[in-house]
Amino acid sequence: MQTRPLGKTGLQLPILSFGASSLGAEFRSVKLDEALDSVRVALDCGLNFIDTSPFYGRGMSEVLLGIALKGVPRDSYTLCTKLGRYDLQHFDFSAKRVAESVDVSLHRLGTDHLDIILCHDIEFVPMQQIVDETIPALRKIQKSGKVRFIGFSGYPQKIFRFICDQAAVDCVLSYNQYTLQNTRFADETVPYLKAKGVGVMNAGPFSARLLTNAPLPAWLKEPESVKAAARAAAAHCASRGVDIAKLALQFSLANPDIATTVSGSANPGNIRNWAKWAAEPLDQELLREVQAIFAPVKNLGHKEGLPENN
Repeated sequence: MQTRPLGKTGLQLPILSFGASSLGAEFRSVKLDEALDSVRVALDCGLNFIDTSPFYGRGMSEVLLGIALKGVPRDSYTLCTKLGRYDLQHFDFSAKRVAESVDVSLHRLGTDHLDIILCHDIEFVPMQQIVDETIPALRKIQKSGKVRFIGFSGYPQKIFRFICDQAAVDCVLSYNQYTLQNTRFADETVPYLKAKGVGVMNAGPFSARLLTNAPLPAWLKEPESVKAAARAAAAHCASRGVDIAKLALQFSLANPDIATTVSGSANPGNIRNWAKWAAEPLDQELLREVQAIFAPVKNLGHKEGLPENN
């Protein structure tokens, strides 16, 4: 699979990466064999950058990854996890918890080092703490060799400038904001990050199933106007014999300034399809037609986290 550099880290990441949130049953219940097989299929298909978090399944995703990766050569994949978010309303970015969280993740994942660790969903806390306490604690751990590169993730575009104007990080992850319907990440933030040499990662090309034909999760916050446009776009793609998920994935993968796009599934068949789609050309005519459908709701999203962080 094609790779791209992640900022100044020296890492070369596949343009499509494996997101392990589904192993934590974030979208549906999963069977153990299916979950473990999805990891093996992802690696076989070249999705050898793996993203997880202790939040996904409240630790289950990391535990299952540790089982699935047992015996796999450590230098054959790149591993990213997160810290700071542990439940829907449980956040702890203190220096003490940073050190504890890294050690717990290392144990669950069965490894002696993490390639990347990200502060998870920082928009839910007063962000100055991330600058003053969390990032310095991570830099200390980085020097110990337990972590190679550090960064943060979140949804509102405001967070990226707030942190990067005050602190040096190696990479960031944005989600659901570089899709067929919402391109704010690329429009507003990627040029800024690129100028700073910060590695850029994207997650959620399907916008939490919005840009698929699968049932939407109950917690999806997008406005009804966006959901209606997505249904119309999916129907239009179907009339052309194309799954909207294919167009959505190919669109997100095509941006050369984004090192990788993370997408997750506990269904090995989905992963095989994604790897196949990643190697096929993007239908530019269909893309223009679908973008026209989304034009009235382009970049409409929702608020996430504390009001002052949006």
